[in-house]
Amino acid sequence: MSLEAKQVSFSIYDQRILHEVSIHIKEKQFVGLIGPNGSGKSTLLKNMYRLLKPESGTVLLNEKDILKQSSKLIAKNLAVVSQETPVLFDFTVHDLVSMGRTPHKKLLELDQEQDFEIVKDALQQTGISHLAKRSFSSLSGGEKKRVMVARALAQQAQVLILDEPTNHLDIQHQLQLMDLIQTLHLTVVAALHDLNIAAMYCDQLYVLQHGRIVCHGTPEEVLTPALLKEVFGVFADIHTHALTGKPYLTYIPDQFAKKVSQV
Repeated sequence: MSLEAKQVSFSIYDQRILHEVSIHIKEKQFVGLIGPNGSGKSTLLKNMYRLLKPESGTVLLNEKDILKQSSKLIAKNLAVVSQETPVLFDFTVHDLVSMGRTPHKKLLELDQEQDFEIVKDALQQTGISHLAKRSFSSLSGGEKKRVMVARALAQQAQVLILDEPTNHLDIQHQLQLMDLIQTLHLTVVAALHDLNIAAMYCDQLYVLQHGRIVCHGTPEEVLTPALLKEVFGVFADIHTHALTGKPYLTYIPDQFAKKVSQV
């Protein structure tokens, strides 16, 4: 199942946030959105999962206009893990993850054995089985993030949208979570701040700057010293890691970069 934004523009009051942005995530492709703070990554994702409505342009889920599809159909096919974790009531972790089964249920239909097994698997996959009876409000930021990922897994959607999925996670759980997402073989689009994480896991990268796509391609094509300086304002050495075969960035403080440029 594919996901595509075609010429999407969006404004807040009189300020244009997105300028005719187009991205295409093919079936089972892992695409990363990168760019500085305020570049429009989260706004683009919110337009793509219908939290916001584009001022112009179209978002296509499985080649069909997402605005013309029912909420239930979208929920069956598309799961979202946002930066925020808004939960109005204090549910247990198990109950919250079980809500991922809602799109697959009829009105007032109770959970069946299959639903319990799917929720159990989602808890195990995200490493939070031991938190099942805990109150969601009692969890750390990182634990809450993993709960929301587990709920998305329980939803069994074929398209996954992630807005800063590694935010609040320690490095071990960052890697475990990204490994898990990669092995699910879903259609994935994720806004990422960590460029080494993006380089490691993404098939394609789109670079946003001031609400426009300025570059896209494979991590090897996109992550160049020139682009990092122009878009992110940083100097970096980029190597191919001997074990992973992926680009690896080493950032260089300005004081040392200036010395290198003088040699």
